[in-house]
Amino acid sequence: MRAPMTSRLGEIVVRRAVARDAKRLTRLVRGSRAYEGPYASMVSDYRVGADYIETHRVFVAVDAGESAGRVLGFYALILEPPELDLLFVQDGSQGRGIGRLLVEHMKAEARAARLDRVRVVSHPPAEGFYRSVGAVRTGTVLANPPAVAWDRPELEIVLS
Repeated sequence: MRAPMTSRLGEIVVRRAVARDAKRLTRLVRGSRAYEGPYASMVSDYRVGADYIETHRVFVAVDAGESAGRVLGFYALILEPPELDLLFVQDGSQGRGIGRLLVEHMKAEARAARLDRVRVVSHPPAEGFYRSVGAVRTGTVLANPPAVAWDRPELEIVLS
């Protein structure tokens, strides 16, 4: 069994999510300004459950400084088929490199799992972020109403 992987950015640490994080992660998703307006319906009833956290590789970025333990962001990596299912950074913490830290951590986890690529179906406004961390657009996932009423960019992160 390999040692748990951690990453640091200043006073921010990435750790494996645990079941008791579920409510905080759910609040982070539902409260995201990226999903206001026409996108709100997609996350209004969204729930990150303890079972989801236990089934997938879910990691959280937490403040290790003054606000120790405060969740600043998280991601979920599904191994089969390989996909970055979720990646959220708390609205007030964006622009601090937390998203990039989470992506780099995810890449290391994916490599450790012997994956050679990871699919990303992006929220349309986040496509630029994913491209900035090395993702390449591979297509479009068509709308699937009522759950998702808009087309979404499909990208791939190739791991070397």
